[in-house]
Amino acid sequence: MWIIKELRGIKEACKRAPRAVVKNYELWKSLVFRHGPEKLRDFPGFHDEKLKGRRESQRSSRLSLQYRVIYAVDRKNVTVLVLEITPHDY
Repeated sequence: MWIIKELRGIKEACKRAPRAVVKNYELWKSLVFRHGPEKLRDFPGFHDEKLKGRRESQRSSRLSLQYRVIYAVDRKNVTVLVLEITPHDY
């Protein structure tokens, strides 16, 4: 089992986000908690991918067409740190 740590602003972001996004985030958390972040690649709807540039050490998963969860993985401590849930800029 994995540990999921959320930064302080995640609860506020969930309050502002649409209900469907929060529901998908809860599904995302349960998958990561039980099976680890590698399991997200088995679900193409999450479109899990490694980020580039200044966010090179982070990953992104799609919660809806607009919203993304940005997270970092610490394999030494089996921890996933959720950094933000944010609308994606196009």
